[in-house]
Amino acid sequence: MPKLTIIAAVNNAIATAMRNDPRVVVFGEDVGKKGGVFGATDKIQAEFGEARCFDTPLSEDGIVGTAIGMALNGLRPIAEIQFQDFIYPAFDQIVSELAKMRYRSGGQYACPVVVRTPYGGGIRGGLYHSQSAEAYFTHTPGLVTVIPSTPYDTKGLLLSALQGEDPVIFFEPKRIYRDPALAEEVPEGMYTVPIGKARLAREGSHISVFCYGAMVPVCLQAAEQAEAKGISLEVLDLRTLCPLDEAAVLASVRKTGRAIVVHEAPKFCGYGAEISALIAEEAVDSLEAPIVRVAGFDTPFPNALENYYMPDARRVMDAVDRVMSF
Repeated sequence: MPKLTIIAAVNNAIATAMRNDPRVVVFGEDVGKKGGVFGATDKIQAEFGEARCFDTPLSEDGIVGTAIGMALNGLRPIAEIQFQDFIYPAFDQIVSELAKMRYRSGGQYACPVVVRTPYGGGIRGGLYHSQSAEAYFTHTPGLVTVIPSTPYDTKGLLLSALQGEDPVIFFEPKRIYRDPALAEEVPEGMYTVPIGKARLAREGSHISVFCYGAMVPVCLQAAEQAEAKGISLEVLDLRTLCPLDEAAVLASVRKTGRAIVVHEAPKFCGYGAEISALIAEEAVDSLEAPIVRVAGFDTPFPNALENYYMPDARRVMDAVDRVMSF
């Protein structure tokens, strides 16, 4: 099996899906001959032609609107939004049309669109190329929201998304797109990773750490540091934010009695609030300390201070010390 990075796994998944299903098409800004700004569709147009991999105008609402029309007429479109920060012009198409098509038609019409988009900081993109807006979409009934953290999961989850009947917002952690330390063996051909199931990234006994995307390697690094202090962190990679694997979250916190939630998005009304509320409602009798959130700050994403803004192992360890000293 080849060892792939996350971005190579995205490319491999798209090619695999297109070879196996002639209904799959991919389009967006510069995805054709250029292969996308990050290379996610590199060589796809050369293999499948311009009818199945093509460039669009700079119009995100047009990209998603076109994908909706294609899906309603039997295709399986992959719509790329070049940066997650640019998804807002398409917000109405996503939340008012894409997410509601099955409900408003009484189940007569499905809208199996996969909207792929790189999210988060780590590339010095400043405030317009570094945002994490996953919470907006998890708040919208009808949408599936997926964020992988490993090459294996990236390919498997993307292939699962393309086989389902629900629209999927597929966030890709661009900070770790090409991280060689995360490269791993990825099977060739078709396989799937189930949507709605979390992954136990590291087993532990003292604190449950809930995370996803680019924060998973950060939390695993913190777990190594905690182990040196005699503290055992259990790291749960959520993988799917909606539907959430509630059973896995609750089982972990009932085991450890303590919880830390880590994400890159701003803290206020961030996705960590949902995890915190779930634990407070369903497992408060298991808690031995307050739930702690480690997140981005409630400001626009900075340029010069991006490494300070994004949670790192030091900030996670600060939370570990706070929880263990309660």
